[in-house]
Amino acid sequence: MLQTEENIIYFSPYTQICQHGESQQQHGASGSEDCPFCQIANNQTDAEILLSDDELLCFRDIKPSATHHYLVVSRTHINNCKTLQGDDIPLVERMEKMGRSILEKNKVSNLNDVRMGFHVPPFSSVPHLHLHALAPASTMNFKSQLRYGPQSHWFIPRIIAFWIYLKLNSNLKDSLSLSPDLED
Repeated sequence: MLQTEENIIYFSPYTQICQHGESQQQHGASGSEDCPFCQIANNQTDAEILLSDDELLCFRDIKPSATHHYLVVSRTHINNCKTLQGDDIPLVERMEKMGRSILEKNKVSNLNDVRMGFHVPPFSSVPHLHLHALAPASTMNFKSQLRYGPQSHWFIPRIIAFWIYLKLNSNLKDSLSLSPDLED
């Protein structure tokens, strides 16, 4: 159910996105010295970077749950999917595109047998935004299905983020009757 509370729009118990104002997590260029994904992004580890650009990088998950299990992370430290702002949705779309690219590069031909999404805190092992790209999803074992499958309550597909994006860009303020202080 969609509801509002101050400057935050909630969709389901698993995601939230800020429409206006500050995010609950500060987005930082440098990230944290203790964050393993920031260390990878800053070339401070020997992790093999499979794909990268100015804002994203992709590498293998160290505990793969499928034949192909990759992580796409933002170079900018964003704590998790619950702290995404409306302006971050195109970033999520680019993350998915990179996830599909790495799967295609590794000869995954059936993109209908793929799971892509984010773990919801407190169920994310690293507090840095990262998209899991797994294939083939149909061969994941029981434990992996619990963590990444469609029935998982702590793994959300990126389609939810896209739905929020559509809602934010289709007169959401009118449909929710937001208070005047939230309007432009």
